[in-house]
Amino acid sequence: MAKASARHILVDSQAKCEELKNEIEAGADFADVAKKHSTCPSGRQGGDLGEFGPGQMVKEFDEVVFSGALNTVHGPVQTQFGYHLLEITSRTD
Repeated sequence: MAKASARHILVDSQAKCEELKNEIEAGADFADVAKKHSTCPSGRQGGDLGEFGPGQMVKEFDEVVFSGALNTVHGPVQTQFGYHLLEITSRTD
């Protein structure tokens, strides 16, 4: 079964999400941005979600995490929780 590890940043607006993505792409550290801005409890660990399989996260996460490029910041991804930036750190088939 496929497994992936990822980290994310959760914020309440698409505009904030895009602003943070620009900061990261300009060289800011993903974990530092997560600690400072993410409203998810995982933000304290730099946004680390650990390892999970398909169906363990919301559908919108699965679509990105199990098909997107590794070590690239994806998003904004909208879910019922808000807007996310996702970085897939590893994936196995």
